[in-house]
Amino acid sequence: MSGPGFSQDLRQRQTQSLVLAPQLRQSLKILQVAALDLRSVIQEELQNNPTLEEAPPETKEADKPEAADEDNPEIPDDTAAKDETREEMDFSKEFEILGKIDDDWRDQLASSGSQQTHSPEAEERRQHFLDSLVAAPSLQEHLMQQADLADLTPEVREAVHYLIGSLDDRGFITQSLADAALQARLPLEAMQQAHVVLKTFDPPGIGSLNLAECLLIQLAGRGRGTSLAARIVRDHFELLARRRIPELSRKLAVSPDDIQAAVEEIGKLDPAPGRRFAEDSNRVVEPDVTVEKDGDQWKITLNSDYIPRLRISGTYRDMIARGTLSKAERDYLRERIRSGKFLIDSIEQRQRTIERITREILKAQHDFFEHGVSQLKPLTMTQIAAVVGVHETTVSRALANKYIKTPHGVFELKYFFTTGYQADSGDAVSNTSVKEMIADLIALEDRSHPLSDQELVAKLQEKGLNIARRTVAKYREELGILPSNLRRDYAK
Repeated sequence: MSGPGFSQDLRQRQTQSLVLAPQLRQSLKILQVAALDLRSVIQEELQNNPTLEEAPPETKEADKPEAADEDNPEIPDDTAAKDETREEMDFSKEFEILGKIDDDWRDQLASSGSQQTHSPEAEERRQHFLDSLVAAPSLQEHLMQQADLADLTPEVREAVHYLIGSLDDRGFITQSLADAALQARLPLEAMQQAHVVLKTFDPPGIGSLNLAECLLIQLAGRGRGTSLAARIVRDHFELLARRRIPELSRKLAVSPDDIQAAVEEIGKLDPAPGRRFAEDSNRVVEPDVTVEKDGDQWKITLNSDYIPRLRISGTYRDMIARGTLSKAERDYLRERIRSGKFLIDSIEQRQRTIERITREILKAQHDFFEHGVSQLKPLTMTQIAAVVGVHETTVSRALANKYIKTPHGVFELKYFFTTGYQADSGDAVSNTSVKEMIADLIALEDRSHPLSDQELVAKLQEKGLNIARRTVAKYREELGILPSNLRRDYAK
């Protein structure tokens, strides 16, 4: 008898695990998404769960689903049934497990996130929405429209189509015309004519074989094909790339001021005309939390504007209470109520977690909030996790895709976590603050004698920071700042 009983116990435990996992995955998803995206997640659940409804804005706190009658939707006087329902609606175990979640969950979430099921009706609405979007034309579509209007022979038209299809994201042709003709099985002459035609298309510079050709096409289109700028690009492109203004001045027998003006003209051209048609990866950033000073105190405000207020529908609780449903119908509604309650609690837990982490960031980075980026201190997620009392991965998930509005601008929450250095004074300085110092030093330098990386090292040492030259060079490159020989302004 112990054998069958033991086997049955195993089956029961496996079933409980399978029920728990989707709820935990949903709670993780809610914790990770930004405020703007959370609304979409909630709307999807509203469509799939009939027992959930959005509360009107004027709903008071007393109307929240935490009310006692919603924790126990069964009205009959059967005490055992009431106790069973209370036990069923208790989520303490689930949230205890969620609080102890480790890195293995990240892999499981990634592997299962794309396998969520949708009802046919929801999928049809989603597809209709996607089909209704009006997308901007791609670079290839834009060029094909121009090719269709051009008066071309069939061979040249085919060659133009081939070249359009072979452009890289800059809008450049990355192979020789001879190789293109061989691969397209077209005469070289037709490919050469197609190249001439393509270079007349919009945007200017499209279809170039290299950067110099791209710049020359744009200068010619502006009526500057014989200008000093065009001569520099056409005859001395390597010196231009290295910004050798004195050498250009000698070779072209013009003043450094004229060379400087021509270089500035070239700098206003588009070095990658195809990229303006690239998919816009920019997205609207809506801060999830705001930290602002109110008198002498700092105030933390969570953004709830994009988070619908949810509650369990009283209609379905009443249907269960009337006792007119079949067991299958009653079990289904109880499961949906349970799922809805878990969603509501997960949203509230998300907000509490973000608020707690933000409060600890405010404490650890108080000087930043008071004075700005230069006062950013080294900070790790492990430190915050220890104070908040959660796992480090929970902090990581709570920070993901989240932004904070501060008196010094809007930042990713992860911005405040950075390694750093120990100054001679004993103060800790973050690498972000070091980058800020380097940027400030370069902004104030004499452009006719810009600071070398070694001179930047010396300047930082004067501030009590001992940083290697290669580290300074790395930070300068990460800031997008050129080396000193390319920053020199010979006109000054």
